Amino acid sequence: MLQRRPRRMMNQMNVVPYIDVMLVLLVIFMVTAPMFTPGVIDVPSVTRAAQVDTTPLEISIEADGRYFVGEGGKRQPMADLDALIADVQARVKDNRPVVVTAHRDLKYSAVVAVADRLHEAGIQRVALTVRQQGN
Repeated sequence: MLQRRPRRMMNQMNVVPYIDVMLVLLVIFMVTAPMFTPGVIDVPSVTRAAQVDTTPLEISIEADGRYFVGEGGKRQPMADLDALIADVQARVKDNRPVVVTAHRDLKYSAVVAVADRLHEAGIQRVALTVRQQGN
């Protein structure tokens, strides 16, 4: 009598049905894609925006707590914080930006105090910078 070998299990997955489904979906997408029209967006054109050329007013705080106000490299010393705020209010017009430059060894609370007083005085555009050791 003939002895049959036991059937071995297939250890491969049959991917032919998956390929068939993928090809059917590809044909469906190729047929339906030309039916969709892309939306047209009308973007307004701007010829040239008016650039306001303003240089920021610079407030410098030294490591020992002295205040200076200046623009364009010319700095004037201020007696105290109240005099500084009054001078900055007089110089700032049309929402001009103000830059507070502090020495890196200065405590951060002194810089925040100046920024808070500027906001209380109605100056909204305030930026903070740090002066490096060599400057």
